[in-house]
Amino acid sequence: QVQLVESGGGLVQPGGSLRLSCAASGSIFSIYAIGWYRQAPGKQRELVAGMASDGRTHYADSVKDRFTIFRDNAKSKMYLQINSLNPEDTAVYYCYTGPVLDYRDFDVHSGFWGQGIQVTVSS
Repeated sequence: QVQLVESGGGLVQPGGSLRLSCAASGSIFSIYAIGWYRQAPGKQRELVAGMASDGRTHYADSVKDRFTIFRDNAKSKMYLQINSLNPEDTAVYYCYTGPVLDYRDFDVHSGFWGQGIQVTVSS
């Protein structure tokens, strides 16, 4: 079993930046793909950033060039750097990892989820 604990969310002004962190209880994601999802009120949960085990990354069109996913396997941590925030980025953000090597194989009905952390972008 893997437990994921997130930190780093909060209230940010438009144009600001945040770094979300996710600490894992084990080193499973040093082997497997990792990802960050978000869910805004009234919307479905969406994958905003994914990283395959070989380092390939994927970003949703709405966050390209603003979000960066990266990992530190030695610390069993994954991160999401968020820049140029806008109100449309307001959502609960979740880190995720599952027993797959590629983010294209993510199954939201399995794997391991963080508890979710609120990011609010408002002036």
